[in-house]
Amino acid sequence: MHSSKLSRAKIWWLAAAALSAGLVLLSRAAAQDSPHALPLRILVVNSRDEAQRILDRLKGGADFAVLARLKSVDPTVEDGGWMGEVDPSTLREELRAALRGLQPGQISPLVELPSGFAILKVVAKSELDAMEAAQRTLQQANAAALAVHYSFDLSGLPQVEKAWGDLAKPPGWDQDIQVMCTTRLQAVAGAKEAAEKYLDAHGGKNATSYEALSTRTSLGQLHAWNGEMDKAIEQWEAVYEMAPTYLPNAVSFIDELLGIAYLHKSQMENDVFRKPGDRCLFPPHASIAYTKPADSQRAIQHFLKFLAEKPDDIEVKWLLNLAYMTLGKYPDGVPKAYLMAPSLFASPEDIGRFVDRAPEAGLDNFGEAGGVIVDDFENNGLFDVVISSQEQCAPMHYFHNNGDGTFSDRTKASGLSGQMGGLNIMQADYNNDGCMDILVLRGGWQIGQRKSLLRNNCNGTFTDVTREAGLAEPATPTQTAAWVDIDNDGFLDLFVGNENAPNQLFHNNGDGTFTDIAHSAGVDRVAYTKGVTAADYDNDGYGDLYLNNLAGANSLYHNNHDLTFTDVAKQAGVLGNGRGFPTWFFDYDNDGWPDIFVSSFYMSVEETVKTYLELPHIATGMKLYKNLGNGAFRDVTEETRLDKVFQPMGGGFGDVDNDGYLDIYLGGGSPAYGSLVPKVLLRNHDGKYFVDITESSGTGDLHRGHGVAFANLDNRGYEDILTVIGGAEPGDSHAFRLFENPGHGNDWISLKLVGVKANRCAIGARIKVTVTNAGQGTRSIYRTVGSGGSFGASPLEQHIGLGKAAQDVNVEILWPGDAGNPQRFNNVPRNQAIEIHQFARDYQKLVRPVVRLGGSHRQPPAALKASQPPGQ
Repeated sequence: MHSSKLSRAKIWWLAAAALSAGLVLLSRAAAQDSPHALPLRILVVNSRDEAQRILDRLKGGADFAVLARLKSVDPTVEDGGWMGEVDPSTLREELRAALRGLQPGQISPLVELPSGFAILKVVAKSELDAMEAAQRTLQQANAAALAVHYSFDLSGLPQVEKAWGDLAKPPGWDQDIQVMCTTRLQAVAGAKEAAEKYLDAHGGKNATSYEALSTRTSLGQLHAWNGEMDKAIEQWEAVYEMAPTYLPNAVSFIDELLGIAYLHKSQMENDVFRKPGDRCLFPPHASIAYTKPADSQRAIQHFLKFLAEKPDDIEVKWLLNLAYMTLGKYPDGVPKAYLMAPSLFASPEDIGRFVDRAPEAGLDNFGEAGGVIVDDFENNGLFDVVISSQEQCAPMHYFHNNGDGTFSDRTKASGLSGQMGGLNIMQADYNNDGCMDILVLRGGWQIGQRKSLLRNNCNGTFTDVTREAGLAEPATPTQTAAWVDIDNDGFLDLFVGNENAPNQLFHNNGDGTFTDIAHSAGVDRVAYTKGVTAADYDNDGYGDLYLNNLAGANSLYHNNHDLTFTDVAKQAGVLGNGRGFPTWFFDYDNDGWPDIFVSSFYMSVEETVKTYLELPHIATGMKLYKNLGNGAFRDVTEETRLDKVFQPMGGGFGDVDNDGYLDIYLGGGSPAYGSLVPKVLLRNHDGKYFVDITESSGTGDLHRGHGVAFANLDNRGYEDILTVIGGAEPGDSHAFRLFENPGHGNDWISLKLVGVKANRCAIGARIKVTVTNAGQGTRSIYRTVGSGGSFGASPLEQHIGLGKAAQDVNVEILWPGDAGNPQRFNNVPRNQAIEIHQFARDYQKLVRPVVRLGGSHRQPPAALKASQPPGQ
């Protein structure tokens, strides 16, 4: 990293470009071997005034590399002014003079050159180390992609996706939601038929050849995809008999395949996917023995055969422990050589146990992977729930909040029954009519399909306005997007992160239509983008963007205030881990600067279990980047105890104990049926580090986790966790989960903001709450209005924990486009929800019924709004 080999052509180009800026770098390559070489950055601008302003910012603590990337006209601009290790004797006299006496980390005065003004920096060792560490992380991710032991996949998903991709489709199929469904079904049926015809033509059940073995394996996969486990196992048992002849080295792996198949069948036979209760939670708090144990016993037999040959295989040992759990024999019944003890998963802290209330609350959704939104879609002060499924033939579901702790499915009445196949969904009031709209994203992991923008008609129904809004074409594969007002005109714009297709930035024209300006804005990068989040990370009044990519470096797009962006991820130190999925901005330490959480995603049970066993990882782990307030970030992953691998597909944040610090919930797994790993609840310990409280909280569901939302559904003042559980196949569908917060006694406040000049739903507004806690003094708590993580959407109304015995609660709001004029309210009463309109001197208290999830009021319902004395 400190130096690099340069080709002759590259040296010539650099020299020519440097001459145009008046620098005359005689030979950078020659300087690499000089004992006097210095690691340097340079920033060059055209005018003295601009150079002086930049120098003042640098003296004030701004990051040199970020400013160079944004402002410099030197050829090193793409690398944040990085020149490498340069012998000062090869530079112009003016530059040599400026460097004399500079110590590592110091910045030169202005240097006047024939064609501009330069500033130099001698790079400190700590910065060089950070640069090298970031590069190593990306290199490790590339190596890990090849070296990681991936989960054994018998879900049938790869076979189905290939069949669907190969199927001839009618023109415009990707714009017709119903045709997306029918072609998907045709592809699966056609693939099954082709396999069955081949076997029939070659001896049927007696077919014995390598080709027959391969065909049976694929046919079993197709049956497994649809949950037809008896038929799948029939094919694989035949493969098991044939393997010693045709694939003698694969016999043990077929034991693993059959072990997973029988374990999955056992879960289906015992109705665990539809009625999970505590039977899906790990580690179990009590015996959960299945009433139909035969298939679990068969799974154990196959796992033990596998381990007799490969006793150190972590994935199969883990699955063996889970199989014994289904028999009520974990941990005592597990052979000692293979036991993974409950103590490995124990929580060091306990805030109380969460209980799944989804069935009794009427949120009886059963489906595949999908997204969730919790918000007030009817403007009655109550949070409704919308759930999607990636299955092309499965509709979204709209659950109306009845106001008594229960929900009613009003999908058909709302007009959403024709909206099928959305892997992720999110909300925003894109047209500022005061009613929350819905965006549906499709095609993630698959092939391009149309999005849907669903306009809320303010009467309990929605209308698909995608085509007239200009969002329908081209159809792209995506599951992630972010609403943000990039130019502070009061209308929300939309960034869409695509997979192996140019990313899109739709500028809101203010008339219900959008224009894609991604190319002119400089953000149409082609990557495999799995997470997008927006916030004003440098507090300059304009929303910025962060992209988490599944392969390669991430992007931090700085808003240039002119409908263009500059990627400063490298210079800001937030390149990611090379294997990203969900991501978000959040101020984890309450210092007033949005930090960045970056997940890592490898389809590997082994790498996840290594976290609990405290074994070295091959996979790159999660990242937490602390915002330093100068345009740059510092990797604090290790000191915050997040240097782990959890395989999250979904995730979000909220304050589960109302201490004012944001906690994390991660939904993990992969499409493989054997990818059974616990979801993870991480408690933020005073903004210093995170503690795994999954075991004590009872939130460690083992099945595939996707959309996550935090919301105070019962109005008790505690945030519950809602999450979509389910795989990418019909045979892995699962019941929705609503984990009720047990409560803890800390105080809180909830703020619903309504924009006037800013966008109506206040996305991007920054909140500062100052509070005094008994015996702890006064502190500030910070939030930015948004829906949370990049897979799952919490309410835009911001729930803010205040800690114990909160006093002197003061609220300050910085609105998008009006950041220089904060709106303040002093002495706001705690433990209530209030509504604040931009520019208003008063706020309104939102009076809501406190209920029990599942039904019955804790206190009589009241009017939803009551007047409140003006703020001061």
